[in-house]
Amino acid sequence: MGWKWALLFTLTALLASSGAGRAQQGNDPRVADLVQSGKVRVGLFLPQYTKDASSGELKGVWAESARALAARIGVQLVLVEHPTPPQAIACLKAGACDLLFLPFDERSADVGDFSSPIFQFDYTLLVPGNSAIQRVVDADRSGTKIAAVRNHASTAELSRLLKQAELAHAETPDRTFELLRDGQASAMASARPTLLGYARRLTGSRVLEDRYGANINRIVVPKGKAAWLAYVSEFVETAKASGVVRTAIERGGPPGVTVSPPGDPK
Repeated sequence: MGWKWALLFTLTALLASSGAGRAQQGNDPRVADLVQSGKVRVGLFLPQYTKDASSGELKGVWAESARALAARIGVQLVLVEHPTPPQAIACLKAGACDLLFLPFDERSADVGDFSSPIFQFDYTLLVPGNSAIQRVVDADRSGTKIAAVRNHASTAELSRLLKQAELAHAETPDRTFELLRDGQASAMASARPTLLGYARRLTGSRVLEDRYGANINRIVVPKGKAAWLAYVSEFVETAKASGVVRTAIERGGPPGVTVSPPGDPK
């Protein structure tokens, strides 16, 4: 009987230790207000997510990373869908969203406060199969139109580089792709994961190996939420080092996303 009592004692101790760890994590004063509300609301915008046709579940590395963060805090995750970045930003500023994923640049600097980078992916072009464009610089020709999503970071980056080509703006990724598909543009600019998805819908098309920049995603908290920022930044670095972010990429995709290096280069 002695070994049975010893086993019971060990299991009881392990369960108590596990429960204490969860309680300590859930009682972190930096996110006490989120714990009290019982949820964290994370705003996502297209193309940061796809939706499972049968279950309605949102998929993608953004959603998976948000799930990991909510689990660490110990609260329910509420994913708030938006069709465009400005609408997601408005959600954060209005207090209807608690967090966002955004790249840090001069356009987004006043949106909120940013964690260190969590994951990233290239900006590049999608072109028809018969296109002579092999590199991004080949598309910068007089008379060439490049379809791009209005207000996306990929569009802002490309607009700074172009000398001769024109941008044909659309409000959503789907409409931008239609400009290319219908022959109203010679190329589509976006993030590599997005373009790889659209390439499957245009026979013979190809995504350039070349790139013109990178989207380095960070988690954004509202201005003045220093405690939240400290907690989220700690989560980001721990998640990168422990493999949580890599698992989120493998589970949620899309292809072309990589884990950001440790630390913050800015």
